[in-house]
Amino acid sequence: VQLVESGGGLVQSGASLRLSCAVSTDTFDSYDLGWFRQAPGKERKFVAGITWNGNSEYDEDSVKGRFTISRDRRKNTVSLQMNSLKPEDTAVYYCAATTSGYWSTRNVDAWGQGTQVTVSS
Repeated sequence: VQLVESGGGLVQSGASLRLSCAVSTDTFDSYDLGWFRQAPGKERKFVAGITWNGNSEYDEDSVKGRFTISRDRRKNTVSLQMNSLKPEDTAVYYCAATTSGYWSTRNVDAWGQGTQVTVSS
């Protein structure tokens, strides 16, 4: 499986961004798909994930209803809609795929190259 992110950029606090990830595989429904982020000097952390059948979960402490993850079987994509962005959301965002059922970095089967999101105050 190969993952390619798009949609990052520089925005002001309170704005919205939508990240997309193109998933190249013949077995799209075999993977749970998700997003992690890594701020400078910090560990890569789970943000949101969605199972093959559409069940989603979030790192509630950090996103608290501001982010929504979705997947499109017809387009082989996974997206992350980010609203009410805050400066602390600034990070490189990585698309991830796993067949393990767990959202830890060591259980990820494949990573995208990352896309930078910068939120100015």
